[in-house]
Amino acid sequence: MKNKEEKNQVEESEKHLLLDHDYDNIQEFNYPLPSWWNGIFIICIVFAGGYFLYYQFLGGPSLKDEFTVEYKVILEKQAAFKKLNATFNPEFYQKILADNGVAKGEEVYELNCMPCHMEQGQGDVGPNLTDDHWLIAKGTPETIYPVVFNGSEANGMPVWSELISKEEMYQAVAYIMTFHNKFVKGKEPQGEKVAEK
Repeated sequence: MKNKEEKNQVEESEKHLLLDHDYDNIQEFNYPLPSWWNGIFIICIVFAGGYFLYYQFLGGPSLKDEFTVEYKVILEKQAAFKKLNATFNPEFYQKILADNGVAKGEEVYELNCMPCHMEQGQGDVGPNLTDDHWLIAKGTPETIYPVVFNGSEANGMPVWSELISKEEMYQAVAYIMTFHNKFVKGKEPQGEKVAEK
């Protein structure tokens, strides 16, 4: 019977790598891992040890600490956005109107406002937008926009500036203005009556 080296035609330079077992005529070589792989493995072990020491014993920031820092940045950006965009901008509103703002506003309204104000603005959870009574705004773009932007916690109105874009808020206002004094039968009047200007 031939030996292992003869059966597998093992090169002379590889005989020392042949493992001393034979299962179903299958033999294996014991090739060492490449030095670059061993190097990376050792570096990972050293890094993991340092990482563990730093975050567990040497005062590395916790997940809560990192969240606090990142959340502070978010709050600062939100504050800057609100400062820049909270006030109604008539010029920007006119640009929105000129750029098919009412039609685009209808899409924004259907996706975001309709569940509370219904399809024709007649109100459900939210107030009727088609009558001449207003809870917060006064029926004008200048007074409706801040309500959309800031929401109304007391009335269950979301802060839309945190959920949709500036353009979408102006588009929604443009579409809401098409409901003006249509008096669609729906929710009873709420708030104060606003005289027609």
